[in-house]
Amino acid sequence: MRDEIRIEELELTARVGVPDEERAQPQRLTVSLVLQTPVHFADLNDDLSRTVDYAAVCEEIRRFVSDRQDKLIETLAHEMAEHLLRNFQLARVELELRKFILPETRFVAARVMREAPRTT
Repeated sequence: MRDEIRIEELELTARVGVPDEERAQPQRLTVSLVLQTPVHFADLNDDLSRTVDYAAVCEEIRRFVSDRQDKLIETLAHEMAEHLLRNFQLARVELELRKFILPETRFVAARVMREAPRTT
């Protein structure tokens, strides 16, 4: 198992939903992330440039969702994970995207896990 950085329940505002009316206004979502870097923490030498800047990840996720209008949280979760792999030095991303739309539930969620392509 690799070392990991966890970000729990980052608050987001995004336009997502099947009906047009649901996408008309941004709604509250949360995302929880598990980020694995290619470098073990013991090898970081206390150097931020050798790891992932989790504040930058949070800022980028907020920017990314603000530019989108998806029907499915499944689509948004997949695209979010792929975007993180393309833009940060990560070996693996796991995320759970939560939506608070159904009154009789705490939340609805989509979970994905994506790995960076292996280079040889």
